[in-house]
Amino acid sequence: MSLKIDSRHLYLQVIDQIKRDIENGRYKTNQKLPSEFQLSKDIGVSRATLREALRILEEENIVTRRHGVGTFVNPKPIFSSGIEQLNSVTYMIEQSGKIPGSQFLSTEFLEPTEDERLKFAPIEINTLAKIERVRTADDQPVVFCIDKLPDGLIPLDRVHKTDSIFKLMEQYSGKRITYAVTYIEPVSYHDRIYEVLKCDPEQSILLLKQMHYTDEDEPVLYSANFFRSDIFSFHVLRKRM
Repeated sequence: MSLKIDSRHLYLQVIDQIKRDIENGRYKTNQKLPSEFQLSKDIGVSRATLREALRILEEENIVTRRHGVGTFVNPKPIFSSGIEQLNSVTYMIEQSGKIPGSQFLSTEFLEPTEDERLKFAPIEINTLAKIERVRTADDQPVVFCIDKLPDGLIPLDRVHKTDSIFKLMEQYSGKRITYAVTYIEPVSYHDRIYEVLKCDPEQSILLLKQMHYTDEDEPVLYSANFFRSDIFSFHVLRKRM
């Protein structure tokens, strides 16, 4: 499978070749690629050129390189969205063609910390309802959700009967979430979350911390959602000013 004459840099040709081989099924999801020596020989490039191509493929989350083990093909995310769009997890899963579901872990009332009081300011809160759930797509665990909101905005005894807290809040208290401030963080290994989501220890997880607001700028929901990066990917549309 040596590369044909092309005016582009060789490493770009290698990237395209490996992507084609993945799309065509030559290399399957979670499969280990041939060694750098064998792959560079098969493609007809130097190992330095191959390494540059693999580095970029890893940045694009197409492969994962494990030191001393090899390079593996990542599963293709089933849902990709612009992070500037505020969608519920339920909607994301439905748009991917999967059936959304929930596994409820716990619900409890907590006294808010000082940091949580500041998050919900200027609303004064005395009690927070905390809900822990695992969101599923076709019964496969894909998101670990921790939601916190002021007591009284939703009926906790009905949470287990719906997948969308957004809809439940709007139906029960008339408060419609219209925007959120979001922070994205990568998460390294975490015993409980990785076990619940059935993740490989080498796999990365994306944490989205979001404060949700109504049209009247009222803070009504804080969520920490841990997304499996092999299932979800997010991007941002940036415009030059």
